[in-house]
Amino acid sequence: MTNEELKGKWNQLKGKVKQKYGDLTDDDVTFSEGKFDEMLGRIQEKTGKTKEELREEISRW
Repeated sequence: MTNEELKGKWNQLKGKVKQKYGDLTDDDVTFSEGKFDEMLGRIQEKTGKTKEELREEISRW
């Protein structure tokens, strides 16, 4: 999965979350996005996999 494909999926997810929980702000979603990046970094540190490997693995879920 390319970085652009991952961004597209993330944007779709953000839209769905905002529709379901209308009181969330862009700041709330941006915070979550940062946490996702942090989570990838932590998994990368523990597994030794690259972020691209992790993104590909996540896309198969």
